[in-house]
Amino acid sequence: MEDTQSTFPTVEVTRRTVIETGTTALLLSSLPRGALAAGADQAEPSAVPIELRVNGLLHHLTLDPRTTLLDALREHLELAGSKKGCDHGQCGACTVLVEGRRINSCLTLAVMHDGQSITTIEGLASGSDLHPMQAAFVEHDGFQCGYCTSGQICSAVGMLAESREGMPSNVTTDLTQRSIKLSDDEIRERMSGNICRCAAYPNIVAAIKQAMGEQI
Repeated sequence: MEDTQSTFPTVEVTRRTVIETGTTALLLSSLPRGALAAGADQAEPSAVPIELRVNGLLHHLTLDPRTTLLDALREHLELAGSKKGCDHGQCGACTVLVEGRRINSCLTLAVMHDGQSITTIEGLASGSDLHPMQAAFVEHDGFQCGYCTSGQICSAVGMLAESREGMPSNVTTDLTQRSIKLSDDEIRERMSGNICRCAAYPNIVAAIKQAMGEQI
């Protein structure tokens, strides 16, 4: 008899391929039938009109509903002070104030803030007069490369407002306080969502402590 060689291709099964195949199957099984039927031919979402009140000015925009607030600010309103660092909500460089509350603008959609008041680093100063937090950061060298600084300052302003309202942190010992006394540990804990890769943290804490006395 004639020896014949198998015509079947050799498939190398590795741990990686097993994990990838299992993950794909799990994701597909969790999708609703309608989503699977629609497939890749589904039309792109239509742009929607929204109003954003940024730094006191009302802007009328028409945006893809998937546009993040960060991209709306940077790409559509040309307010580039809010930085795109990690784009995953891990570094805090994109922090802005929405209705006085600090948020990571890379993690939220612009359409979710239709009609709301938004303050970016560009809106903190009053003309040529720096905001007390900005002035304190300059005086205490609370920055080096400066990439995280706008997010640090916006976050610090929002953090002080939270503490005045009695919002506790993970290191707050007395939860009955109507206004939280901000120790160094409290400041560090409350600012832990803002990363400074240059490690100017002692100067940032000093700047915030100075600004606390300005009653901002």
